[in-house]
Amino acid sequence: MRIAIATDAWHPQINGVVTTLSRTRAELGRLGHEVLMITPAEFFTIACPTYPEIRLALKPRRLVRKELKEFSPDAVHIATEGPIGIATRAHCLHVGHIFTTSLHTRFPEYVRLRVPVPLDWGYRYLRWFHGPARRTMVSVPSLCEELQERGLQHLVVWSRGVDLNVFQPRDKHFLEGERPLFMYMGRVALEKSVEEFLRLDLPGCKYVVGGGPDLQSLKKRYRTTRFTGYKVGEDLARHVASADVMVFPSKTDTFGLTILEAMACGVPVAAYPVQGPKDLIRNSYNGYTDQDLQSAALECLKVRATGCREFASRYSWEACTAQFLSHLCAS
Repeated sequence: MRIAIATDAWHPQINGVVTTLSRTRAELGRLGHEVLMITPAEFFTIACPTYPEIRLALKPRRLVRKELKEFSPDAVHIATEGPIGIATRAHCLHVGHIFTTSLHTRFPEYVRLRVPVPLDWGYRYLRWFHGPARRTMVSVPSLCEELQERGLQHLVVWSRGVDLNVFQPRDKHFLEGERPLFMYMGRVALEKSVEEFLRLDLPGCKYVVGGGPDLQSLKKRYRTTRFTGYKVGEDLARHVASADVMVFPSKTDTFGLTILEAMACGVPVAAYPVQGPKDLIRNSYNGYTDQDLQSAALECLKVRATGCREFASRYSWEACTAQFLSHLCAS
């Protein structure tokens, strides 16, 4: 099958969306499918206001139309709601090509954190954007139910995977610091609520592994915390596996790929009981969820690594890609 995937999130960004799409493309190729990625790398871009690491394509419509016509895809999938996603959507509607979409982030909540826009306006935009899609893929059942209540339709679940060969239990002494070692891993940005982790009164030491627009300001305010910046691949896995507990303070994630990566390393995860974490975390088995994040983090110290690893082993990129393929619509 010839599959076109349009996304506004792509390398060199480091986040769950890019990881998911990269691994899905690789698996599709391994299965013999031909994949066209339409990404910001092909366009003149500008920095996203308040988040300069994200580059937005300027006037992508003409090139998107050209690439899709030349590729002549059997299926088109639109992964993001930005300029490239909008251009791809417009082309498909113009030529009558069936397409699918996916919802990777809480777009309305993310926008409202940076701009005083009513939440209803954001969900009105989501209904407009995803409405014509034959199917819209979301990461967990609980989010599917919530979005249905918001008026979105044709929702199906597309889960995520983890590379168990990279993310696995390793030497706990890779990182220095007094034990227990509590870690946040992911983007250091407003919507991730990293500061809620940093404010917790916990024994031992804290690490923040990742980068983003809030990194420098948080480093200045929390000098006892160790900030490593971005890590990838084996180096990232070694950092994660060194932790005793991974703390996931976000209340706006749709899944939380880093939750699976930590569990695959045998590290329990503490989080709030919200969409994403509550679909993945089983109290006392692979982590703990609680409205009191500090209590959840301390409870995780009692959780065994075997349960974490066992749970993560249920998720693979092969299964994730097979699910994706089952939801695609050929024209």
